[in-house]
Amino acid sequence: MATTTATKPLTAFRYVTFDVVGTLIDFEGAIKEGLAQIAAKEGLAIDDEAALSVYREARYEEGAQRFPDDLGRCYARIAAAMGLPDTEEYRQLMIDIVGEAKPFPDSVKAMAMLKQHYKLVAMTNARRWAFEKYAEKLGQPFWAGFTTDDTGCEKPDPDYFHQVFAYVEQDGGSKEDILHTAQSQYHDIGISRALGMTNAWIQRRHAQSGYGGTIAPKEFTEPDYHFHALAGLAQAADAAFRG
Repeated sequence: MATTTATKPLTAFRYVTFDVVGTLIDFEGAIKEGLAQIAAKEGLAIDDEAALSVYREARYEEGAQRFPDDLGRCYARIAAAMGLPDTEEYRQLMIDIVGEAKPFPDSVKAMAMLKQHYKLVAMTNARRWAFEKYAEKLGQPFWAGFTTDDTGCEKPDPDYFHQVFAYVEQDGGSKEDILHTAQSQYHDIGISRALGMTNAWIQRRHAQSGYGGTIAPKEFTEPDYHFHALAGLAQAADAAFRG
């Protein structure tokens, strides 16, 4: 599925910036996997989507840490809501599993396709230690990578984006040369529009209701490009460059 409200063609960009966790890496699947392991060990059953809702609310809380270190703290909230034991072992298990989260099935191939046409830039709210694991699993496609350890802030803070703009400017580019690509309306699509960027929304949860583990936006932002999977963007870009 692909729609666009953009007038700028995909051939007009030199760079594609990416949210990583949730767009390229299936962090919700990793959270579910970790909780399933704990529930099975304890002989219990849990509602995955309900657990993701608790996680999402926990990420709003004052004192939230950087991702994925915050999974230990968030697990405590999930455990209380789902009737699971809250132990240091289980908290660390959740951090470790989400730190090793896998790419979506289409991510590696799609990133390799996009790398043929653009300089790819990671803009992740994950810490550097986790990003390095994710980048390796993705086949090291990035020309540059920004993490919360580098920027000192998290998206949707505009300063995060301005740091990336400054980096691109050192390469002779500008924000007009960037297509920002992400699944999160809250962290990426809304703020990229406010900053005057062209964006592509990868709606990973198109077959599911709600926002899962991602913070819900105050209002929906109509994207410039809209795909249900990253493969859709990669194929559209490939077709555009091949004429």
